[in-house]
Amino acid sequence: MPTFAYTARDSTNRVIKETAEASSKDALIQSLRERGLTVDSVEEQKAKALAKKKTSSFKLFGGKVSLKDFSMFCRQFATMINAGVSLVRCLDVLEQQTSSARLKEIIRDIQVEIQGGATLSRSMGKYPRVFSNLAVGLVRAGEVGGVLDETLDRLAEFSEKDMELRRKVKSAMTYPVMVMIVAVGIVVFLVTFILPKFMDLFLELGMTEDQFPGPTRLLMASSNFLTSKWWLAAIIIFGMVTAINRIKATKTGKRYYDLLILKVPVFGSLNHKIAVARFARTLATLLSSGVPILQAMETVAGTVDNDVIADAVLMSRASIREGDTIAAPLADSKMFPPMVVQMIAIGEETGQLDSMLTKVAEFYEGEVDAALESLTAALEPVLIVFLGVVVGFIVISMFLPLVGIIGELSQ
Repeated sequence: MPTFAYTARDSTNRVIKETAEASSKDALIQSLRERGLTVDSVEEQKAKALAKKKTSSFKLFGGKVSLKDFSMFCRQFATMINAGVSLVRCLDVLEQQTSSARLKEIIRDIQVEIQGGATLSRSMGKYPRVFSNLAVGLVRAGEVGGVLDETLDRLAEFSEKDMELRRKVKSAMTYPVMVMIVAVGIVVFLVTFILPKFMDLFLELGMTEDQFPGPTRLLMASSNFLTSKWWLAAIIIFGMVTAINRIKATKTGKRYYDLLILKVPVFGSLNHKIAVARFARTLATLLSSGVPILQAMETVAGTVDNDVIADAVLMSRASIREGDTIAAPLADSKMFPPMVVQMIAIGEETGQLDSMLTKVAEFYEGEVDAALESLTAALEPVLIVFLGVVVGFIVISMFLPLVGIIGELSQ
C-alpha cells in the first residue's frame, strides 16, 4: 500500500505530523476522522523519500536501548495510563522525554502503528531486540484484561530488579578485573622493558646466557616471545576467542558451555543462583499478570539465558500440557534445588504459584547478594597475594644473576 504523510489536529488542537499506509488518500482521511482528528493535509510520499527515511531509521535502530531507559519508559508509561491519559498521548510524551535516539524513533513508529489501528503489543513485537517476549506477553495480557497500567508497572518493577541484579554483579566483578588488568600491565612492562636492560647489563659484565639461573632463563624466553612474536600471541588469543564463539553459536556447543558455566567452582554456584532467581521472578511476573501458564513457561525458557535450565523449563511445559505438574519435571532435571521444587509444588496445590515464586525470587536474590559479598571479600586477599607472587618472581629472577656476580667478586 502507498504511504502518506499527513498533518492533523486532535481535540486539544495539538498538531500531529505522521506517516501512515492506506489503500488511498480518501481512505486515510476517513480513518483519521473516525479517530476524532481534524485533517489539514495528506500527501503521498515518493519512493525516494520513503527509502531515505527507512535508511535513516535503520541506522538509528542499530543502536542500543539500555535497561535503565527501558525501565523508565515502562514506569512513566504505567503512571500516565493509570492517570487516564490516552495511549497516543502517552507515547507522544514518552518520545519527548526519552534521551535514547533509538527508543525515541521506536516510540514514534509505535505511535503511528497504533494510530493506524494496531495494538500496543503487536507494535512492540516488531522490535524483539528492545521488547522481549516477556514485555510483549505482559502488555498483551494487560490489553486483554484491561489492566495495562498494572502490567506495565510489573514490567517496570521486573526491569528494575534485573537492572539492580546486573549492577551488583558488575560492581562485584569490577575490583577483581581491575586488579588483573593492573597485574598483566605490570608483568608486560617489567618483561618487555625492564628485563632486557638488566640482561644487557649482565652480558656486558661478562656473563653468558647459559650462566643465568633457571628462573631468569624462563623469564628471558618469555620476554623474547613478547617482544619479537607478540603478533603470534595475538593470533592465538584471537583464534581461541573465535573458536569459543563459534562453538557457542551451535545448539550443542551452547548447551555444553552453559553446563560448564554451572559447574565452575564458586562462579558456577553464583551463576546458578542468578538463573534460578531470574526464572522465579520472570514466571511470577507473567502469572500474576494473567499470562496463560503454557505461554508463560515458553517465555521464561527464552529469558533465563542458560540452555540447560531452559530445557528443564520446556520439559516442565510439556508436562503441564499433558496434565501433569510443574514441579515433577523440574525435580527430575536436577537443575533446581529441592527448596525451589517444594515451593513450586506447594504453590500449585494452594493455587498461589505466583506468590510462592515471588518468595523464591526474593530468597535467591538475597542469596546472590550474600554470595557476591563473600566472593568479593575472598578475592581481595587472593588477588593481592597472586599479584605479589608474580611481581616477586619477576624481580627475584632479574636480580639472581646479580647475586651470582657479587658472589664471584667476593671470592
